Amino acid sequence: MSATSVFDNLIDQEHVISILQEAVSAASDLTNQSQEMTHAWLFTGPPGSGRSNAALAFAAALICRNGGCNDCTDCKTATTGSHADVELIKTEGLSIKIDEVRDLISRASWSPAVGNYRVVVIEDADRLTESAASALLKAIEEPGLRTVWLLCAPSSTDVLPTIKSRTRSLVLRTPSIAAVAKLLEKEKFSPAMADFAARVSQGHIGRARHLAKSEEARTRRQAILKISLMITDIASAFKAAQVLVEAAKAEAEEEAERRDDAEISALREAWGQQGSKLTQGGSKAVKELEKEQKSRTTRMVRDYLDRALLDIATLYRDILLIQSNSPDSIINTDLISEMRKIAESTEAEATMAKLEAIMSARTNLSHNAAPLLTIEALMVLLK
Repeated sequence: MSATSVFDNLIDQEHVISILQEAVSAASDLTNQSQEMTHAWLFTGPPGSGRSNAALAFAAALICRNGGCNDCTDCKTATTGSHADVELIKTEGLSIKIDEVRDLISRASWSPAVGNYRVVVIEDADRLTESAASALLKAIEEPGLRTVWLLCAPSSTDVLPTIKSRTRSLVLRTPSIAAVAKLLEKEKFSPAMADFAARVSQGHIGRARHLAKSEEARTRRQAILKISLMITDIASAFKAAQVLVEAAKAEAEEEAERRDDAEISALREAWGQQGSKLTQGGSKAVKELEKEQKSRTTRMVRDYLDRALLDIATLYRDILLIQSNSPDSIINTDLISEMRKIAESTEAEATMAKLEAIMSARTNLSHNAAPLLTIEALMVLLK
C-alpha cells in the first residue's frame, strides 16, 4: 500500500513533519501572511538523516494541489527534482561555483509554470564557494513573491551566518536503528539482514539500504575492519593507510570509468560531432565536463574514505563498550574475540582518544586535506 503523504517517506522525523505540514497548510492561502510559512528554509542533520528527502517532500507538498498526496504527477516529479517548478541543485564535485548560482537565481525568478510556487532545493549548500554563497544571500534577501528556497547542509555552521539568519532552520536527527530496520523489512529484506544493516550503518538510511542489497559492500566493509585490527607498528600503520587510500582510488576510478565515457559521448553527440571534429563551442563544453568529472572523482575518493572511517569508528565504539562492561549493543559481533583482546590490552581513555582522532580525520578530509597524509597520520595514532 502506497504512502498517503510525501512526508510518510521520512523516517523518525515526526517533529520536522509537523512543522512542514503546518507550513504547507499556511502556504495554500497566498493571501495569508502566517509566520508558519517563509520563503527560505535551512534543513540540517547528520549524513543519512534524510535532510534532502525532507526538502524535496516539502517542495512536492508546496507544488501539489492536495498538499503532498504522494500519488499525483506533481508529487512524483517534484520528489525526483524533475518538476517544471522545482529546481534541484546538487553537486558531485567539491564545490558549487558562482556561475552555477547566478544561472540558478535567474531561473528562480521565473513565474511558476503550474503550481503556486517555484521551489529551489540546494542539496549541498555547504559546498557553495564564498562568492557563490554571497550571490545566493542577495537573492534570499530580496525574495520573489512566489519563490521558496530550501537549503540543505550537515549543520548550520556550514553555511554563512548571514544566510542562516535569513532562513528558518529545521534540524533532522539520525533515525533510530529500530526505525531503519523496520523500513528495510518493509522493503522485503530479512529481519536478520535488516537488523545487521541498520546496526552497522548507525541509522544512515542510504548506507543501510546499500549494505543490505550488496554482498560486495558487506565484504569490503569487513576487509576495512580487519585492516585496522592488523595495525601493530609504524610500518603496518603506513601499509594500512596505503591500502585504504588505494582502494578508495580504485573504486572511484572504476565508477568514473563507467560514467565518464558515456557522458563525454553523449555531450559530443549533442554538439553534433562529425568524425573527430565538433561544432563551434563543443570543445570547450567537453573540457568543462572533463574538469567536472575530475572533481567528481576526487570527491568520490573522499566519500569512500569517510565511509571507511565511519566503519572503523564502530569498531572502537564496540571496544569501548567492552571496556565499559556494556556489551549488549555491540555492532560488530563477528569480531568479538579480536575486540576483546584489544579491550583487555588498552585503557578506555586510549580508545576514546582513538575515536576522537577518527572524527578529526573525517573533518580534515571534508576540508580537502591530502587523503594519504591524513589517513597515514590517523593509522599511526591507532597503532
